[in-house]
Amino acid sequence: MAKERRLRITFFVSIAILAGEVIGGYLSHSLALLSDAGHMLIDSLAVGLGLLAERIGRRPPDRRATLGYQRVGLLAALINGVSLLLLSVFLLYEAYQRFLSPAEIDITIMLPIAFLGLSGNLLMAIILGHDHEDVNLRAVWLHILGDTLSSLGVITSGIIIYFTGWVYADPIASLLISLTIMWGSGRLIHDTLFVFLNFTPKGFNIDEIVRKIQELPDVLGVHHVHLLTVSQNDIAFTAHIIIKNTTLNDVERTKYSIEDMLRKNGITHSTLQIETTSENCDANLFYKVNRT
Repeated sequence: MAKERRLRITFFVSIAILAGEVIGGYLSHSLALLSDAGHMLIDSLAVGLGLLAERIGRRPPDRRATLGYQRVGLLAALINGVSLLLLSVFLLYEAYQRFLSPAEIDITIMLPIAFLGLSGNLLMAIILGHDHEDVNLRAVWLHILGDTLSSLGVITSGIIIYFTGWVYADPIASLLISLTIMWGSGRLIHDTLFVFLNFTPKGFNIDEIVRKIQELPDVLGVHHVHLLTVSQNDIAFTAHIIIKNTTLNDVERTKYSIEDMLRKNGITHSTLQIETTSENCDANLFYKVNRT
């Protein structure tokens, strides 16, 4: 099944579960079920963003966006992350109010809806699969896995209330689910800001990359080094490379060697400025390392 089709089916399943849990939580007065609906909202947004990123990522760069449109999905993720963080704070407040004044829970409505939600999460996990290399798809699958665990929490609280009548099990489950939403939205905000602020991508050792460039025979120095994330799967590298005064063929061979090394290290886009001196460059250099 094509990646976009799997995401589309998963998105509609998640929306159906979200609607069922909101209605069921309202009718049964179960805050835990409403909290799980909030977590399902995270999943729906994650799937929707994954679908959006999949479509936008296919649009070629143009005059308006020379690097492409991949960061539109990142902006949507940041906005959704902030809204979900506010949602988790609201649910924490509601859980506190339930501790002060517990409400009667209609288990006959709560448990069937919760089981329906669990079944839907398992269905989505099967549709997406877990054995794939695409980071975007894997992130969506992890969201679904987290919501599956939340559904289990709602079912557990419902069973406790059914057999013991201990109504505090519902706000406790809501508290745990709200903290899960807060943790997930916090990670989402952190990851998107990490890209927007052009921090060095995780998993890349810029010192090691520069060292490998410097080890090439004709390279004398490296400066103005920049490594950043353009989009989720697009890492960009730019640098000024000082080389010996040599032939054009040697220059091209050195440039190709650097680009080949960068590709093998997961850098998809590179821009190299070949120089014989750094005298014309400004003093604001990230790297200026010369051979002794």
